[in-house]
Amino acid sequence: MSTVLNVERSILGQPWRWRGLAADARDPGFAPDDLVTQLLLTRGCTRDDVEAYRAPSIRAFMPDPSIFRDMDAAAERLAEAVERRESVTIFGDYDVDGATSAALLILLLRDLGLEAGAYIPDRLMEGYGPSGEALVRLKAEGADLVVTVDCGAQAFEALAMARDAGLDVIVVDHHKCAAALPHAHALVNPNRLDEEEGAQHGHLAAVGVAWLLGAALVRTLRARGFFASRPEPRLLDLLDIVALGTVADVAQLKGLNRAFVAQGLKVMAQRRNLGMNALIEASRLSRAPLCSDLGFALGPRINAGGRVGRSDLGVRLLTTRDPDEARAIAAELDRLNEERRAIEAQVQAEAEALCERQGNRAVAVIAGPGWHPGVIGIVAGRIKEKLGRPSIVIALDETGVGKGSGRSIAGVDLGAAVLAAKDMGLLIAGGGHAMAAGVTIAADSVDAFADFLEERLSERVTQAMGDRALLLDAVVAAGGVNPKLVEAMEAGGPYGMGWPAPRVAAGPVRVIKADVVGSGGHVRAIVSGPDGGSLKTVAFRQADSALGQALLSAPRHRSLWLAGRAKIDDWGARPAAELHLDDAAWAD
Repeated sequence: MSTVLNVERSILGQPWRWRGLAADARDPGFAPDDLVTQLLLTRGCTRDDVEAYRAPSIRAFMPDPSIFRDMDAAAERLAEAVERRESVTIFGDYDVDGATSAALLILLLRDLGLEAGAYIPDRLMEGYGPSGEALVRLKAEGADLVVTVDCGAQAFEALAMARDAGLDVIVVDHHKCAAALPHAHALVNPNRLDEEEGAQHGHLAAVGVAWLLGAALVRTLRARGFFASRPEPRLLDLLDIVALGTVADVAQLKGLNRAFVAQGLKVMAQRRNLGMNALIEASRLSRAPLCSDLGFALGPRINAGGRVGRSDLGVRLLTTRDPDEARAIAAELDRLNEERRAIEAQVQAEAEALCERQGNRAVAVIAGPGWHPGVIGIVAGRIKEKLGRPSIVIALDETGVGKGSGRSIAGVDLGAAVLAAKDMGLLIAGGGHAMAAGVTIAADSVDAFADFLEERLSERVTQAMGDRALLLDAVVAAGGVNPKLVEAMEAGGPYGMGWPAPRVAAGPVRVIKADVVGSGGHVRAIVSGPDGGSLKTVAFRQADSALGQALLSAPRHRSLWLAGRAKIDDWGARPAAELHLDDAAWAD
């Protein structure tokens, strides 16, 4: 183990550190249950909360919805709409969080006897959030109440137009708020600056806030005697939708979010939602979905519709009652996802070329003409991972206006910086949260915006990058990476943002065989250790990196330590384990 502890500079140039305690699976006294406890403690769980975090339940983490400002007002207004059978429209964002938030409220209201409509703006034609024109049009078409989900916290002009038109609007959001708030009948957002007790739940995705609104609504209707002659809806049955939106929006998996995802995966495995079931089948998953599948298989397909101009497909899929329609929409989303990948690859290649000419700014701000605005968020995330620092990718149109999307790193609040830039007059519009943000900007303001971010964030980025190290949870021999180890580690999940998946150091090993596979430049290697055990490893998109080249050219007489995530490889007759590599270091 001391060899691993002394890795100060790996092949990719970063130190390796123990996250906290160090579990040595080579020790005969190693107990998987002890490893689970260690994983929980080193991710911020207290010893008193270990059991609650080991099996996260809604009951253990559920707050009283009334702690959030405007929650009771929102629940009362929705209850009136249900009792009066008013015309209600759910206005959602075009991403997964928006689609799941809208679908959740539509399904809940349907169970309460009210068929609500859905309005998802077109990303390309209307942009993000509610427009005044859309809200006024909904009022003219007969809407009594509009509930915006995953948007609206910054929609000052649009909500003023709705007020003037006599339309009630409830805002359900989670994005950063300014000190001033737009006019609405109720604005429920744990990230309001005037939140008190509710602020501790600022990590919730919009779909989580929407679920809490649903709980408050059911409670309000119960107090009014609404369920005297009809059954109450089962809010827990909607947790599969909450889990999907939470993971896909990269919300921190702590507290209530952990319970949402852990319990939501159980509901998802039961295949109750026709659309969700069709989506799982279209994603070619033959087993119950895992947390990682929500982010890498299901979420991208829901997102694909909004990215390439079919914004309402996700909501339609998750709310349909027709199995044939569900299969057709899921197949269309699968096709659009393939189309999105091709567009993304082209934009990414061009953005990376521009990035190389930019130098080492604290925040990479890359703008290009003609880029598809539907993929810039994904490209920004890829560039952030490659550079290890925040990035914003901006698609400029022929009118000289750019739509940008940014992704940040831990310790750097990009959403707050974007709001500050907006207040300085550098942006036409902008907002977001700590790890992601969106902007609308004039082309001739891009350089000034980049300079502003450099001045505001350079010190924080430098500190965050200096603190960065590859954190390890356990050390194993090559033969120790097995399904038993993976099972023990999964018991500490679900893993995601704010609750990182375990990383193990395996070794020392020697490379027996290595080659490049797939169109993405993945390096696959078979390694063996002195214990006689062998291990399959994969380094994704690393063929041209120092790590990939080290694996491909490693001499037989030199040994390596490998660091990565242990995963189950269920391709074949019998499940086996493999290591998805993050880094490596020479052992001699």
